[in-house]
Amino acid sequence: MLKTVIPFGPQHPVFPEPIHLTLTVEDEIIKQALPALGFVHRGLETLVDKSDFHQMVQVVERVCGICSMIHAMCYCQAIEEIMAIQVPQRARYLRVIWSELSRIHSHLLWLGLFADSFGFENLFMQFWKIREKVMDIHEATTGNRVIVSVNAVGGVRRDMSSEQLQWIQSQLANVKQEVARLGPTLLEDYTIKKRTVGKGIVSRDKAYELGLVGPTLRASGIAQDVRMLGYAAFNELDFEPVLGTDGDCYARSKVRFQEVFQSIDLIGQAIRKIPGGEVQVTVKGRPEGETVTRVEQPRGELLYYIKADGSKNLDRLRIRTPTFANIPALVTMLPGHWLSDVPVIVLSIDPCISCTER
Repeated sequence: MLKTVIPFGPQHPVFPEPIHLTLTVEDEIIKQALPALGFVHRGLETLVDKSDFHQMVQVVERVCGICSMIHAMCYCQAIEEIMAIQVPQRARYLRVIWSELSRIHSHLLWLGLFADSFGFENLFMQFWKIREKVMDIHEATTGNRVIVSVNAVGGVRRDMSSEQLQWIQSQLANVKQEVARLGPTLLEDYTIKKRTVGKGIVSRDKAYELGLVGPTLRASGIAQDVRMLGYAAFNELDFEPVLGTDGDCYARSKVRFQEVFQSIDLIGQAIRKIPGGEVQVTVKGRPEGETVTRVEQPRGELLYYIKADGSKNLDRLRIRTPTFANIPALVTMLPGHWLSDVPVIVLSIDPCISCTER
């Protein structure tokens, strides 16, 4: 049978970012898939030579706009660990609130793109319409809609009034209601199930073997979530990881859909428990030492390695993003499926190429 090699991407109507796949197909059935990266490499890690450790907070926020708050939080936690800085408890709770708002904003963005991948444009617009409410909360509390720039070494740059916190709860109650209204369409529609159920299956054992992270891992039944380590104020909040069992595109979409409600609940808990006090401490001295810090991005585990030699500039910064861990799964997900299934399967891992390449 004749084999055909098809370049899929980096420019494709479905892909929000440039990922390139070399697909070997027989009669439109995929036999092999090889991913290739390198289209948006920006050399952000090397900027430690030019920007001091305070300025690097703004640099790591530019790794990815959608996850900018969590990138900055992970970086700041690493510096704070090296310098033994005690972050005010109120700042820890505020970091939880903003990071979970980022998770909601990211998942709603993805749910819209996922709907668009199989041609459901109305559902795409509905999810993005709801996402605007979360962006409005970001703008009202930080001054920015995407790159919020609230993290600083030693805490956060802004505080929230009690009126703002209550307003956030009321806004998220509306978000919860509107997202729940779309649940039957996303999870019970015949066409959506036809395009997602049984597609791109990764078994529990294979997910563990490949080192998958985030919703892609949890959809295969493994309860792994870095938030369970208790960074920021997560050790004082109650939650359990959202799990799937089937490890297919449908399970991954269901996990992310349910995590929207989980994040809303976590924000509500944080608002009810948030203590008073300062939100930032004065940082004296320069970092010296090395550490590894992990947090849970919307796409999974984010890892920062930092080495400092006591000067104002870091000696080394190394970032490992969740998409870097999840892309190898495409090699096992895609073979055996139709060429028309590729956009749905690729988007099911929620790829962020700007994060991966930096």
